[in-house]
Amino acid sequence: MTDNATAPKEPGRARALLSTADFKLLRRALESHAKTIEDRDELAKINALHHRLGNYS
Repeated sequence: MTDNATAPKEPGRARALLSTADFKLLRRALESHAKTIEDRDELAKINALHHRLGNYS
């Protein structure tokens, strides 16, 4: 006899955290923010993130 109350459950189906529209919105926000940044290191990070987000949309 199996006790279902203590049996490990299978993980549920993964759901997307962000939609394609979210990625586009985030890219536009980064573009706007990048225009105001003077720190070259931060700008490089923003550009890299912008590029990575583009790969998903």
